[in-house]
Amino acid sequence: MDRLFTQVEFGPHKVDVPAGGYYDRFRMNPDLDEVARDPAAGNIDFFRRIPKQMVASRIGPTWAPNFYYRTSQVQLLFLAPLSRLRAMLPMPLEPLRAFPGYGLVALTFFSYAVCDNDPYDEVSVAVVIRRPGARGSHALELRNAMRRRHFFAHVLALPVSTEIARVRGVYGYQLPKWRAAIDVNIGADVRAQIARPDGAPDLTLSAPLPRLREVAPQSHMGTNTMINMVDGKWHQATVQTNTLSFAQRLFPRDVKLMRHGGALSQLLDGLGVKKIVRLDVVKDAQVVLNLPTPL
Repeated sequence: MDRLFTQVEFGPHKVDVPAGGYYDRFRMNPDLDEVARDPAAGNIDFFRRIPKQMVASRIGPTWAPNFYYRTSQVQLLFLAPLSRLRAMLPMPLEPLRAFPGYGLVALTFFSYAVCDNDPYDEVSVAVVIRRPGARGSHALELRNAMRRRHFFAHVLALPVSTEIARVRGVYGYQLPKWRAAIDVNIGADVRAQIARPDGAPDLTLSAPLPRLREVAPQSHMGTNTMINMVDGKWHQATVQTNTLSFAQRLFPRDVKLMRHGGALSQLLDGLGVKKIVRLDVVKDAQVVLNLPTPL
């Protein structure tokens, strides 16, 4: 084995992780005082108010929730025909209607620079859905979701760049994860891409960097709730985000997303996405990922 990696047990699975990295040292239960001394982690006071607990999971007892100390992301929010979305969603999930005949699909490139299970990148394709049990006006529900910054979604694809992220997602959450080469760069401009298994491009994204807004910690909190089946039963997993630096543009015209025919390109084609409603760029954020709980 490469001396830069060490093998650890994750439930019944054996996975190579960076030697001396966060997972190797802390096994998901970090000493926050030690993390605070890592310049790459930044200020971690947000996490001190969220106690970790040893909880049962599909892969055995594990510490939860999962902490992501330094993250960034680029998201495109698309309009897609409701007929296509309904065909892709398992019953009884229902797409949230944004305009007559159209719902919303989010394509998100994530980069996790410092986290409990070591750095990795991830790409998500998710359909924005109605809150389970919701009735009445779609417009009112969408307005409330935007005001509260709390959306519900069903994830259709979630490729990742490391094996421990894949194993945790597949066996811990039963999410549609696979290994892929992913690159996310937010610099003078915004660039992101994901490759097919043969190394050829699947999706490539580029856009000018919008003017970023810096905000005080915990002043711009958001929550996303993933709804998916785990062992044949509906579960929800919440993701809390403490955004620190971000930008948002409605109906951007200078975003270039090239589809090269890979799995995610085909998925977006199948969903019928065309019009970009919003571009979100998050330069710096802190994230807490909770384990799935039964609905």
